Amino acid sequence: MASDPTTVAKLDELMTAIQGYDDPRRAASQWKQVYKLLQSTELPPGRITGVVGMRDVPGLAAMIDQLRAPALDAPADAPGEDICRRAMQAFRKRLALTVLDEDSKLGRGPLSKGGGAAAAIIPPNDWPEPVWQELVRQGKLRYIGHGFYELAKRQDQAGQNCR
Repeated sequence: MASDPTTVAKLDELMTAIQGYDDPRRAASQWKQVYKLLQSTELPPGRITGVVGMRDVPGLAAMIDQLRAPALDAPADAPGEDICRRAMQAFRKRLALTVLDEDSKLGRGPLSKGGGAAAAIIPPNDWPEPVWQELVRQGKLRYIGHGFYELAKRQDQAGQNCR
């Protein structure tokens, strides 16, 4: 993950400013700048949102260190294409079953317009977490938080109904 040295330097300055506060959560303008800078990097968006949203100073320091030393972050044992493909098939199957289960419930009110599809699920346990992280990195899934993932929305599907 290559990062711009000026971005890292600016993040260091903002980190110092944030640490200057008695309560780092009060540094709202600095956190906004940190968020904008981190969005321009290749770090996972869910992780950025979590760290900035929780005003996690140690998490921010770890992210800056990761940007400073990208070679340490590169996973040598990234899951293969076949494993990712099979994991994605299992994810879609689990999502389809979850949607069918939600649609078959009798507990809806007579005036409701339907339950809406399940947006996110916990992925199958058959594959380890690095497989799901790789699918997020590839842009096929999106990490929602607390172990939940959803299918990534593609631009060509934005105006169409889901299958």
